[in-house]
Amino acid sequence: MTEQTQGKFKGKHAVITGGGRGIGAAIADALAAEGAKLTLLGRNEEVLKAKAETLPAALPLSCDVTDQAAVEAVIAQAREAHGPVDILVNNAGAAHPAPFMKTSSEQLQSMLDVNLMGPWYCIQAVLPEMQERDSGRIVNIASTAALIGYKYVTAYAAAKHAVQGMTRSLALELAGRNITINSVCPGFTETDIAFDAIENIMSKTGRSREEAIAELAKHNPQKRFIQPEEVASAVLWLCEDINRSMTGQAISVAGGEVM
Repeated sequence: MTEQTQGKFKGKHAVITGGGRGIGAAIADALAAEGAKLTLLGRNEEVLKAKAETLPAALPLSCDVTDQAAVEAVIAQAREAHGPVDILVNNAGAAHPAPFMKTSSEQLQSMLDVNLMGPWYCIQAVLPEMQERDSGRIVNIASTAALIGYKYVTAYAAAKHAVQGMTRSLALELAGRNITINSVCPGFTETDIAFDAIENIMSKTGRSREEAIAELAKHNPQKRFIQPEEVASAVLWLCEDINRSMTGQAISVAGGEVM
């Protein structure tokens, strides 16, 4: 498809991990509508290609973000296709609920690998060129679990808290440059992770689908799931040039849930 010719991100190159569905796909739509050139990363090549077909100037690249060498290789491909990376959105993530005493060390490591080390590797792959050009925007899609605790997701919450610690610390390192790093922290959002949680509640408790949905949605004072497009809107705002003073922050998109 042809490249966008206008928009506030015209000519900018944005890399989105987990860009094929859910929040990542909504962010891709929003950035593309404002003229950005996109690289979509994810493990499911078919899903990525299908999403890329709906967008102008989108490059789908299969990648496991927990593999540092693979991340470096696909970022090099993205750079060759679209030029230096201006915007990095670390959206890829996973949650596996389990009681603390039934969470193995392997499960904890898995949560750390995808939710913390994935963003770490991606940032390390793009930051040198951002520093060289003195320009860049990095947004980590964290979770309200980066700000408060939830039952039965101790490993996930620990990983997301670590992401926020990384975000705050790196923001201070980069404060003298035109490079910002922030976290967007959605509440329960209508994505595959929420659907998996619903199925888990149903299977473990015998509750109906409606009861399981209500159990998750009750955390949102608005009594509903957050929509991916609402998260994407916050991401775009943080990526705008004018918002260079916004760095090291955790933007909650949670319908009024108090952190």
